[in-house]
Amino acid sequence: QVQLVESGGGLVQAGGSLRLSCAASGRTLNSYVMGWFRQAPGKEREFVVNISWNGARTYGVDSVKGRFTISRNKNTNTVYLQMNSLLPEDTAVYYCAARRDQLRAEYEYWGQGTQVTVSS
Repeated sequence: QVQLVESGGGLVQAGGSLRLSCAASGRTLNSYVMGWFRQAPGKEREFVVNISWNGARTYGVDSVKGRFTISRNKNTNTVYLQMNSLLPEDTAVYYCAARRDQLRAEYEYWGQGTQVTVSS
């Protein structure tokens, strides 16, 4: 009933920038926490950053703080990930996901992912 579609991935040189988008269709997700995850080759999927339903609060892992910024447009049901100062270790498939705004709620909706490749 909800579909998440990522876009904006690609190939970029180290130090460059990319902006990812995640468009939601179907039921509105305005009351959901939206997050970005990534999975690098040979590694497990890891959490990167998320944003509260009203956009007032964000949280990101230490490795991306100061470089990645998450935002959302509730009117268009779209979440963004602005990635600056990219590093080769940022190379991964990036997924957007959504969960209910509840303590320890699990992410229940997932996109198909978009590839981000950062060259040295």
